[in-house]
Amino acid sequence: MQKFGGTSVGTPERIEAVAEQLTETVRAGHKVVVVVSAMAGETNRLLGLAHQIDSRPSTRELDMLAASGEQASIALLAIALIKRGYPAVSLLADQVGILTDNKFSRARILSVATERLWQELEQGHIVIVAGFQGRDIEGNITTLGRGGSDTTAVALAAALKADECQIFTDVDGIYSIDPRICSGAFRLPLVDSDSMLELASLGAKVLHSRSIEYAATHQVPLRVLSSFKPDQGSLICYQGAGMSLPKLTGIACQKDEVWLQLTGISSALQTQLFKEFARQSVETDLFTLLGPQQIGFSLNRSDLSVVEDLCRELAAKQSFDWLVFTGLAKLSIVGVGVKANPAVMAVVLEQLQALAADPVTMQCSEIKLSVLLLERHLASLANELHRLLLIEEI
Repeated sequence: MQKFGGTSVGTPERIEAVAEQLTETVRAGHKVVVVVSAMAGETNRLLGLAHQIDSRPSTRELDMLAASGEQASIALLAIALIKRGYPAVSLLADQVGILTDNKFSRARILSVATERLWQELEQGHIVIVAGFQGRDIEGNITTLGRGGSDTTAVALAAALKADECQIFTDVDGIYSIDPRICSGAFRLPLVDSDSMLELASLGAKVLHSRSIEYAATHQVPLRVLSSFKPDQGSLICYQGAGMSLPKLTGIACQKDEVWLQLTGISSALQTQLFKEFARQSVETDLFTLLGPQQIGFSLNRSDLSVVEDLCRELAAKQSFDWLVFTGLAKLSIVGVGVKANPAVMAVVLEQLQALAADPVTMQCSEIKLSVLLLERHLASLANELHRLLLIEEI
């Protein structure tokens, strides 16, 4: 099982290069199913068109529109393979039988049919499947959210019991920190699945967090490789694999964070609010009980309008106040040794003091320590913590 992202198929020339790579895999004796994203920038272009027409378009129609990007890229890749004399067939997720729930733009995969896939493979075809999409029980086209093609690839690999799920992208593996933020970032040859899930959910963009969840649940061997440079990449491993792993894995950085502080909200309304978050797939983090009927939590700015609409609806039933703090970023240190090593917290506090950067909130769990702070302090703090914690290894 192989998956190629948008940059890997971003131009006709790159599609031709992917076709060459796939033919090499076939010549090595492998049956190939490949998942492909839309060409780089295409999904944004399509969504931009929708928002020119309506600032808050129907989510069902957005999914119908966004899913069309993958249809173009899988057909183009099939054409490139057929031109080379290799039989190939492109299939939409609906043709494969990828069933999802009905949460448009953030759907979750419920099941994957394999009959059509095995039929095509037995006929000697290279099967090219559209990532990022599925259908619900009513036959509506759904999409899996940003990075959802990773989840498609892992789900197909699990269903087919593939030897390995290889995610080809524009980077050559998982890094200790985003190289765009810290020039000292280094590649991690091995990453445990728990740490990888934390990194993905906390801002590391190489893999979609749902794909890690799915891979861990089904124990899918998962490797991240570069489309442009042959290498072993980074392997996601699982508990009991017998591999030596570092105590601290990496640092994840997430910009465009928002802190929402609610005052005078009853426990009943708190419960109702978070049930609505679950229904609408709004992800929150760093939940803090600030006092009687006072809570705070972080979320991505992209979800703010939905959350504020929900707050207005509930406040109409029982009055409460809320404050929104923007211009924030979240930095998270991830690894099995975070909580067990008090020196990690000491270093973080020392560096925050040196930058005169008062955090909005901090939280520590078994394998992560997260700090919410002003975005302007993020790069400086990230670089110093990376040097002290991951290079010098206190």
